[in-house]
Amino acid sequence: MSESTSAQMKAFRTLQFGEAKLESCPIPTPKPGQVRVKIKACSLNFADLLMIKGKYQDTPPPPFTLGLELSGVVEAAAEDVDPTLVGKSVAIFAGQGGLAEYGCFDANLCVPLPSNMSHEHAAAFQIAYGTSHVALDYKANLRAGETLLVLGASGGVGLTAVEIGKRMGATVIACARGSEKLKIAQQAGADHLIDSETEDLRNVVKSLGGADVVYDPIGGDLFRSALRACNPDARILVIGFSGGDVPQIPANHLLVKNVTAIGFYWGAYLKFKPHVLTDSMSRLFSWYEAGDLRPHISHTLPLERAEDALELLRSRASTGKVVVTP
Repeated sequence: MSESTSAQMKAFRTLQFGEAKLESCPIPTPKPGQVRVKIKACSLNFADLLMIKGKYQDTPPPPFTLGLELSGVVEAAAEDVDPTLVGKSVAIFAGQGGLAEYGCFDANLCVPLPSNMSHEHAAAFQIAYGTSHVALDYKANLRAGETLLVLGASGGVGLTAVEIGKRMGATVIACARGSEKLKIAQQAGADHLIDSETEDLRNVVKSLGGADVVYDPIGGDLFRSALRACNPDARILVIGFSGGDVPQIPANHLLVKNVTAIGFYWGAYLKFKPHVLTDSMSRLFSWYEAGDLRPHISHTLPLERAEDALELLRSRASTGKVVVTP
């Protein structure tokens, strides 16, 4: 734990697995190598729900403050940190600590914001856009002219996959639940729309010529249908299992059609190939500055309503990102 000042702040914390609540705690003081950030915005992710239950792969031991990614202004720095960081607006992927009024984070995690980027957009940007860009470009090698099938296409990462897929020159098939969510995907650039509640995914995708790349943050039956709609030599990206069902992949299907199944966890690259993420973020920020990318934020709520914000994810009532502003 960091040393702290006597002043108090609010933070939304998990004290024991299974519950989280807003509480008062001391404003922390930066340790060596750290800065203190006055947090302006924190975006929520499905991982936050898993962390409350202790089921996320990078869940810290409780107590801890939720919020994987955030944006704010650096207001203090340890003596060994470049003092010119103080006063700068930055985005940080920290893995925890974002759902609070203040937080101390390693200075090397701070990414200065483009001049035209708001704190809300910055908080909503890193995981969603970073996941889709590295998955589609670095892992799946999506090429212009190929057909990309995006499952969960109105969600936090799915919507960015639609946007980035179009930016990379693919024909994009968006699959989501209900016409309202599909409209959001269409606005992001989707060429074809599939309502997973009323249409047969496999048949529709096959009628459109099949999928060359599948982007799947959902799992379950949708994964199985998408696998059967793959073209020979296709790549299917395993992004997550927000549907709750981890599918078992029949290896004979991969063999017969020369399909490649690719597991992908964006955050892990910080530990063994950080340049993959920094190179990607540099490209993404340049696209943002050029006006090619615009995060879709369906809800912005204050810190006092953090539980309501999480419920929007839990009930699938949101599209794009949900942002909390301390």
